[in-house]
Amino acid sequence: MEGSVLPDQARGESGAVAGDFDAHAYRADFPVLGETMHGKPLVFLDTAASAQKPQAVIDAVNGAYGSGYANIHRGIYKLSQDATDAYEAARDAVRELLNAAEREEIVFVRGATEGINLVAQSWGRTFLAPGDQIVLTEIEHHSNIVPWQLLRDQIGVEIKVAPVDDSGQVDLDAFTALLGPKTKLVAMPHVSNSIGTVLPVETMIALAHDAGAKVLIDGCQAVPHQPVDVRALDADFYVFSAHKLYGPTGIGALYAKRALLEAMPPYHGGGDMIATVTFEKTTWNDLPYKFEAGTPHIAGGIGFKAAIDYVQAIGLDRIEAHVDALRRYGEQRLAGINSIRQIGTAEARAGILSFVMEGTHPHDVGTILDRAGVAVRCGHHCAQPTMDRFGVPGTVRASFGLYNTEQDVDALVDGLAKVAEIFG
Repeated sequence: MEGSVLPDQARGESGAVAGDFDAHAYRADFPVLGETMHGKPLVFLDTAASAQKPQAVIDAVNGAYGSGYANIHRGIYKLSQDATDAYEAARDAVRELLNAAEREEIVFVRGATEGINLVAQSWGRTFLAPGDQIVLTEIEHHSNIVPWQLLRDQIGVEIKVAPVDDSGQVDLDAFTALLGPKTKLVAMPHVSNSIGTVLPVETMIALAHDAGAKVLIDGCQAVPHQPVDVRALDADFYVFSAHKLYGPTGIGALYAKRALLEAMPPYHGGGDMIATVTFEKTTWNDLPYKFEAGTPHIAGGIGFKAAIDYVQAIGLDRIEAHVDALRRYGEQRLAGINSIRQIGTAEARAGILSFVMEGTHPHDVGTILDRAGVAVRCGHHCAQPTMDRFGVPGTVRASFGLYNTEQDVDALVDGLAKVAEIFG
């Protein structure tokens, strides 16, 4: 390993790599970052899997349960009405976050996975027919593959896959060639969760619409780190999860254009999604409630709003610049390690470093890094087709959040030096 890392003077000094963005100040908002692992300070580099939670979100969830809890939408007493207002304020916050035209276009779901399944089973089973085609990309999360395979097996649609080049960027010519009169839906990530590629979604949406297809965007890795405007994109469906946006688990949002939601039947049946029920017939509630059966994750919704408020107070454009600068610094440091090969080198990428280390299994790398207090994700990242495309069983993935610093990258590199020492 001697001579394979950058000299000490290349190490981070300020921790504020993007202008006046002081990540150290924001770190104080996240209690878990003060913890130690195996006697070492925690270096958390797995935000792409699930972001840590600021105290503001923790307090919002605790308050929802501790002093403001009641079931919502149906109670006439003040506690219920106050809880309803707090929960519905989250819908307004999501609408504003995505710049949706109206709050009725925001459906609360358990997360992006449920949002995609909702579209597949409600819109897909209603409006698609045998022989219709769905176009995906080679860099999908499993959650944007399996629901369409289930739909294929149910009604006989066909799935086409747009390839990516060796850098991990979608081949736009090949993508365009797949589009035709049978193409009814294009479903793709805004940002790849496994290799960080930022797709040219605005261009791809326009191409899909020219072919007469609807478009679903998996925005899980985009929404936490950059401004998103669903109207400017002209997305038909857009999904994301709160837990990747520094919010609670178990809640997320599906945006869909109003006309689509109005034409779609409910996906789940139960309480609150109905207008009237008899044993002969049921009529549906108004949008968006006809898709929100049962008692929702009330505290999660309130925490969801707190998370949105938190990142908007900082500024998503500032977070984007900070995370991008960290990614570039990380690439610079990793370039000094001869045994590392980065997977995914597209010019447009988010705050993800995905790599393999020659002669070492990713799980071994992750285990040794863990002993140094560095938390990374190792494996296929719920993106096995992506790993197959690049001919690897899995990668080590370091992913950055607003709380990460250059010193975190330095700790990663120091840990990798230990890996190289052990494995020669």
